[in-house]
Amino acid sequence: MSGKRDSIKSDLDRLDAMSDEDIDYSDTPELSDEFLSRAEQVMWPPQKERITIRVDHDVLEWLKGQGKGYQTRINQLLRLMMEQSKTKSQKK
Repeated sequence: MSGKRDSIKSDLDRLDAMSDEDIDYSDTPELSDEFLSRAEQVMWPPQKERITIRVDHDVLEWLKGQGKGYQTRINQLLRLMMEQSKTKSQKK
């Protein structure tokens, strides 16, 4: 794992050292005024709200057993369900 981490760090160091002139933008389309006028500002990440929920013991143990960040995982799972639900309701 250390070798991969060192490789990523050296890539990041190399990118940090690049000037804007060194970057190849040839495959990136220009952002026209038309595009920007249609763009929507998105607030991300959405503001979090503190809540209290009750979950089954085994579910909580499973979430915590996945490693640090179980509350983030709960949010990710709920967001996934919400987005799938929206997709299903739009198909009707």
